[in-house]
Amino acid sequence: MEINDKVKGLLEAIEAKYKLEGQEFTAYLEGLLYNDYLNYWDYIQVDALLNLQHPRTNVPDEMIFIIYHQITELYFKLSLWEYDQILKQENLTGEFMAERLRRVNNYFVNLTRSFEIMTHGMEKEQFLKFRLSLMPASGFQSVQYRMIELASTHLIQLVDKGKREEVKNAAIEEQYNYIYWKYGATEIDTGKKTLTLRQFEEKYADHLINWAHKHNNHNLLTVYRQLSEKEKDNTRLVEAMKLLDMQVNVYWPLQHYKTAARYLILHPTNDDLPATGGTNWQKYLPPRFQRRVFFPELWTAEELEGWGTNVKED
Repeated sequence: MEINDKVKGLLEAIEAKYKLEGQEFTAYLEGLLYNDYLNYWDYIQVDALLNLQHPRTNVPDEMIFIIYHQITELYFKLSLWEYDQILKQENLTGEFMAERLRRVNNYFVNLTRSFEIMTHGMEKEQFLKFRLSLMPASGFQSVQYRMIELASTHLIQLVDKGKREEVKNAAIEEQYNYIYWKYGATEIDTGKKTLTLRQFEEKYADHLINWAHKHNNHNLLTVYRQLSEKEKDNTRLVEAMKLLDMQVNVYWPLQHYKTAARYLILHPTNDDLPATGGTNWQKYLPPRFQRRVFFPELWTAEELEGWGTNVKED
């Protein structure tokens, strides 16, 4: 092989890279002689990925349920990856933020559309069989979704709407005690915390409180406010932020509500079935009840007043 100027330049650049770390370039070069070629299944870890599904029953549609939720968690991870890029970016611009939020919105569009798999992709009879073996596990226990919420806006925006005024000047720990989703994980009859919530708090409460401290003054809303007026007027950015608000706080919970209604409402004259985690899904999921809004200043007073009510729920 002819060592032309291009190859020579690449070798010199690589040598300089290793020298910065005090490494011997020729040793790494020699190591290339013994490296195997990379293949798809090792890079993607296909075998490991396809062995992460462990149904609790022999009901066939439980496999759909497991894989769907695993895909959901991967999309949440992608969303948090984009958040991290935005929040760590030095000299953040409106265009950079808009592009990353476009990606996040695409993830949530796919998440919401893919809920058709949950809504109509399983036999109701099969779901009602295997669901009882999952108690008290619940999608409520997705910590990544909670992290997305807390990295989007001030914690007070996630406090139960009936408590926001009372605790608006309180410490993070106090506000966290009244975060909206805790009210959705109380026993319908007694008002006590469900086992689902107790499990979740035992595993993640400290992590989420620390996350809230980290992001309460460094979240999507605060970095947007720190942009120059010119950057904030970026139409693409404003539209992306408003769409994200709708994706996370309206479309996504509404799709959950529709699915819960399909599987858990027995008959108009009968009592509804409880969710596997005992969550009060009828009051917890419809967006009009909590009116969670990440970026209130981007919406009109009329839009905020009608939050979640102009979307069909049947």
